[in-house]
Amino acid sequence: MFLGEDLLAWLLLALGGAMAVGNLAALIKPPVERSPSCQATADLERPPLWRSLIYIVLGSAVSVWALVTLVA
Repeated sequence: MFLGEDLLAWLLLALGGAMAVGNLAALIKPPVERSPSCQATADLERPPLWRSLIYIVLGSAVSVWALVTLVA
């Protein structure tokens, strides 16, 4: 089996970490310049705070759970 029997734990670790770090980065440093071709998100200057915090907590919890699974 590819990556052994812990494939699901590795995938959860990667996706949870990406979810947490990506939303944290969007909160810390929102985009400064917008391209004219990006009209769908032109009205958002910052990401919604509560949604981002929920995603950070959820991604961190999934990452910790996957890490504990891999270590145990």
